[in-house]
Amino acid sequence: MSWPVVKLSDVAELINGDRSSNYPSGEDIVEEGILFLSTKNIVENKIDLSQKSFITKEKFNSLGRGKLLKNDLIITLRGTLGSCCIFNTEYDTGFINAQMMIIRCKDEVSNRYLHYYLTSLRVNCEFQRANTGSAVPQLTGRQLAELEIPLPPLNEQKRIAAILDKADAIRRKRQLAIQLADDFLRSVFLDMFGDPVINPKGWGFKKINSITTDWRGGAPFKPDDFTDEGVNVLHKGAIQRNNNVLIDTKKKTYTSEAFAKKYKKSEVDQSFLAVTLRDLVPSGPSIGLISNLKGSIGKNYILAQGAYGFKCKENLVKPSYLVYLTNNNSFRSTLSKYWVGSTQIHIRTPIFKEIEIPIPPINIQDEFEKVVKKHRTQFNKSLETIAGSEALFNSLSQKAFAGEL
Repeated sequence: MSWPVVKLSDVAELINGDRSSNYPSGEDIVEEGILFLSTKNIVENKIDLSQKSFITKEKFNSLGRGKLLKNDLIITLRGTLGSCCIFNTEYDTGFINAQMMIIRCKDEVSNRYLHYYLTSLRVNCEFQRANTGSAVPQLTGRQLAELEIPLPPLNEQKRIAAILDKADAIRRKRQLAIQLADDFLRSVFLDMFGDPVINPKGWGFKKINSITTDWRGGAPFKPDDFTDEGVNVLHKGAIQRNNNVLIDTKKKTYTSEAFAKKYKKSEVDQSFLAVTLRDLVPSGPSIGLISNLKGSIGKNYILAQGAYGFKCKENLVKPSYLVYLTNNNSFRSTLSKYWVGSTQIHIRTPIFKEIEIPIPPINIQDEFEKVVKKHRTQFNKSLETIAGSEALFNSLSQKAFAGEL
């Protein structure tokens, strides 16, 4: 089916945040007032207000741009490229930070249809190609305005959005089930070892450097070093909470054999653990997280910058203990004192290695390792189910925007 193709700026108003000298500063942040959104408030392309900031009404009224209306779309242009959500909260308005843009749909386009299109695999790949940043990825408002959109009749847009709503709901329910199962393991960790910061069981402390070995850093990738197939690349964003290693197929996830051979010192296999020590988001949701590569999708990886590999000295510490220690919220709250940077924060590797952590007796760690292993067997089956629902959603999305649904 052939639909007209239009530019995004033809069917929506694009509104930048106010970047003038009047931009809110620390003294304008209050406990109650007008919602002030940043990139951390978009999680998995949904709005997330678990962490909220507010500015005074006086400051809001003094600003010229960046003011939200109900059902506007919000998209990130810097850091995490193209994360997009619909502003459908209990708040009537809000203000976006300078790394975001408002997309206000005109009458001829459905905001839900446009949201699904902007978060589709096709558009994400376009955003990655259009990236104008180096250390910090970024898009320009002009690039976004020029983005081409297939525009079926409004009723057809709503039909497509309704179909994708159902597929997305199935995908998210399965993800929630896995999240609840992971909450169980975090609870077991606390029961067996106690809060690692308070250390109520009085375990002795050791530096991370003394219980790990064979550290490896990321290779200096340039855009042309990525390929459509070849050796797996482990980006820092692949290291997720709860021992998950998620390879984002929307990103360039391979490199050539020649590049891998040149940077052999950045190669890791399933005998390694991986940690991310760099994050683009000031709240640092993934910085310091450790994942065990055993059982992950790739047999070998080349580490990208910001990701590091190492091995445990297993006579002193077990992989599962380290993984769930770094997932513990109490422990994670202490990591902020080691951060440096502002927009792009990181923990220097020598500093991370010097952090002291409680080390329980190895026999207790062994017991926890057995619990995790049993749980992971079921978890891997669930991952296959999620992968299937993800593939189904992507397939439906691709067909929808090609006019084949």
